[in-house]
Amino acid sequence: MPLLTSDRASTTHRTASSPSSSAAAAFGGGAEGDGIRSGIAPVSVVIPCYRCEHTIGPAVASVAAQTFRPAEVLLVDDGSGDGTLRQLEAIAKHFPPGWIKVIALPRNAGPSAARNRGWDNAQQPWIAFLDADDTWHPQKLQLQMEAVAKDPQIAMVSHPMDVQPRSASPSPLRSPAKVQIIARHLLMARNPFPTASLMLRRDLPFRFDESRRRAEDFLLWAQILLSGYRCAKLDQVLASYHKPPFGAGGLSGDMNAMYLAAIDVRRHLHQLGLLGWWQWQLVEAVAWLRHLRRRVLAATRRKAHNPPATAFEHRT
Repeated sequence: MPLLTSDRASTTHRTASSPSSSAAAAFGGGAEGDGIRSGIAPVSVVIPCYRCEHTIGPAVASVAAQTFRPAEVLLVDDGSGDGTLRQLEAIAKHFPPGWIKVIALPRNAGPSAARNRGWDNAQQPWIAFLDADDTWHPQKLQLQMEAVAKDPQIAMVSHPMDVQPRSASPSPLRSPAKVQIIARHLLMARNPFPTASLMLRRDLPFRFDESRRRAEDFLLWAQILLSGYRCAKLDQVLASYHKPPFGAGGLSGDMNAMYLAAIDVRRHLHQLGLLGWWQWQLVEAVAWLRHLRRRVLAATRRKAHNPPATAFEHRT
């Protein structure tokens, strides 16, 4: 199996402006101040890796295909105990020395610990997160870097994600890209920041809560937003999940666990003084309605995929 394969590396759907050099030549040329140099973005990409030897190749390929290639990539093996670590080291050898750094945790500690370890070892002023089974659009970092260049007060910037097969081409972009500043009330009952969409300042005084295995990302983004940092969201789909949505493939139990974890996060935010009592209660009411709707949709989807047996099937 090839180490690096990704149909998402195609750039035939570009509609935004292109940088002066392509991702393939991103390591060439001289420095241009402290900013983006010859298509290199001052970004450290952190990818937690747990038993992902069959998906990490396309994920890294989508990073390497960026029109503004990040300055470094940190692959953090979360005590996989299989062939993942060997795969990460093999992939690193396909790139210039030092571009990919492999960090091995001695035991499985969860994605929060893996992301924190990568964050702590990052050298660039910006951090971008990617999961080992997701991929990026080729212009993701370019558009995010352009957004923060136009508005230097932005501390965190995200974008929507879609769900599609790994072999699908990147979604076409709309030009020009628009940036929305996220208001506190938009956090209400859902997480508006998919983890694989996030780029944030490395020096923010926060980290993922390693005691949580669910909704830990929701807690972190909420702490940043509710603490008064300027957060933004692009209107372009710049990353893709390659797994079923909630409710498909028997994921209703996971959906319920995520809902309960989000309740605990909002309670914690209230205890921290980041959510007022009335706001907290309103958020919970809206969250319950959203959760009920999601369960109905999940049940409908399961019913559509598993129609009741006919009388003939019962007889046989």
